[in-house]
Amino acid sequence: MDGKTIVSNVSLSIMPGQVTCLLGPSGCGKSTTLRMIAGVDMQNSGEIWVDGNLICDTVFRIPPERRSIGLMFQDFALFPHLSVADNVGFGLTCGRDEKRARVENLLEKVGLQRLIDQFPHSLSGGEQQRVALARALAPKPRIMLMDEPFSGLDNRLRDGIRDETLAILKAEDAAVLLVTHEPEEAMRMADEIALMRRGKIVQRGAPYNIYNAPLDREAVSFFSDVNVITARVNGALAYTPFGHFFAPGFQDGAPVDIVFRPQHIRIDFDRAGQGPRPTKTLGVAARGIVERARFMGSESLVEFRMDYDNSIIKATVPNVFLPKSGQPLWLTVPRDRCFVFPSTDYNV
Repeated sequence: MDGKTIVSNVSLSIMPGQVTCLLGPSGCGKSTTLRMIAGVDMQNSGEIWVDGNLICDTVFRIPPERRSIGLMFQDFALFPHLSVADNVGFGLTCGRDEKRARVENLLEKVGLQRLIDQFPHSLSGGEQQRVALARALAPKPRIMLMDEPFSGLDNRLRDGIRDETLAILKAEDAAVLLVTHEPEEAMRMADEIALMRRGKIVQRGAPYNIYNAPLDREAVSFFSDVNVITARVNGALAYTPFGHFFAPGFQDGAPVDIVFRPQHIRIDFDRAGQGPRPTKTLGVAARGIVERARFMGSESLVEFRMDYDNSIIKATVPNVFLPKSGQPLWLTVPRDRCFVFPSTDYNV
């Protein structure tokens, strides 16, 4: 595109009944990848196969309508002049009775059989989404491509419709490639996540593994807020106000980032006023002064100004915990909840 490479060296394989989520920030190449698989755009190199059959390379190209690929997009793209039944059955080429049976079966699955003769303008956003899903599934595609299909829905409806959609897709045994920029959606729906960045897949695995064994600092921060302590390595150990952290594989003097999530900070009330005392798993407690505390619903977010370098560290605490600004508290960081990466800040 204009001499610029949008997607490079992307390799994916998806099995029937599996949901793979292509996750990444806006502009990283997710939708372009879907468009190439669907046949809307043509790649400059590489091949696309479905069920062991080549459907596209740089010369040979099966048209989109013959690829046995279903498409579902953010705007649903329902035909306003067609009824729900006619929208769902639009792409079917079988006989009238068979078409009607397939349409009724799918509308029953998505809980909309009562609306079979209605028109799109009379449906809610959630109902339109389910009609679009039924239409995409009607030809029994081997692959279902979904590009941000839930982003237009009200937050109150989104989780329920995601779960319903996932159950239907599993029952249809289609291989699903879902594009999203929302980590929560990927964790909720995917059997496998492919983390995409600047046109490339940088990490791929089960949601648990992607979250708990991230590739780098950028991968950690994509899923949640992070705290970062920058330190230098000496004898495979990085020394910080929270004690030392193991840093194998780094040369002496190398700067490293020690990254941990706010929910893993521990507030040690037993140490208040006693000063730091090291423990085996938590290391050394470091003192912070409460800057602000806010109740977020299921948890409280507390920001601390740390004594050791005047930096801000964020901690999330379950339920209600609202200490007053200026209150000193001792914080610890569990060793097994930290990640050590090469530093992105070399002014250590």
